[in-house]
Amino acid sequence: MKKVLDTNTADAFASSWNNLPTGSVYTFEQFEDWFAPLKQTDIQSKSVLELGCGNGSLLTHMTQWNPSTITGVDLGDSVLSCKKNMNLTNFENFQVLQHDLTSFESDGYDLVYSIGVLHHLKKPKEGFDALIKNTKNGGRFHGWVYAKEGNKLIIYTVEPIRKIASKLPWWLTKYFIATPLAIPFYGYGKLIKTIPFLKKIKTNLPLYDYMIWIGERGFSFFRHVAFDQLVTPQTTYLSKNEILAWLGSNHSINQESTYIIFRNGNSWKFGGKKV
Repeated sequence: MKKVLDTNTADAFASSWNNLPTGSVYTFEQFEDWFAPLKQTDIQSKSVLELGCGNGSLLTHMTQWNPSTITGVDLGDSVLSCKKNMNLTNFENFQVLQHDLTSFESDGYDLVYSIGVLHHLKKPKEGFDALIKNTKNGGRFHGWVYAKEGNKLIIYTVEPIRKIASKLPWWLTKYFIATPLAIPFYGYGKLIKTIPFLKKIKTNLPLYDYMIWIGERGFSFFRHVAFDQLVTPQTTYLSKNEILAWLGSNHSINQESTYIIFRNGNSWKFGGKKV
């Protein structure tokens, strides 16, 4: 049976990434947060692969951890902006490949990661399998996905809008849907961040931990997040039990090395080592 590629998703995100200003949309602090518990000592002098590299917003920060080589893989034309952004760094030993991440095969890397990508695939488990498949024996893998837990508000309010907005031209979605929605989103985030009293009732406030995190950012990042939610043709919110099942069912994973971390009350970081 011929494999069905996630081309619609790749094209949607390419439109997003290729119409952003040059450079990373993330701060180095955000980069470190996404990768914890991994740190520079785990990456330095190691070969690194990112599955679903977008415009290289994470790869450009990865260069500061001094890996030996960097490879980015993405199905969409966002590889064009990724190459431009990587060329602006002082890092030379990199390559950016346009390829379906779920079928990508290599001789293996010391670290393989995918941040914010697997939950947008038609079959997220295939993305997880690609992480493990491309990790060297003894190497590390790391991922971040939207959680089913903690996202009830998003699932019931944003998801119905996404199903319509994702079918529209990207500019219409960004400027006439995501931008207006980002205004109350931004206001709520700033309110949570700046009023200490609200911490006493945080269990009653939707997405409190996430708002504390994103409340430090400017309006453009709030809009980027809103647009990111709306532009994709599909989103799957993954439960802890689903990720635990992925980790536990793959016999090439060193089960003693695995971890799963609830991040900001609405997403999961997970990873481990390959046997």
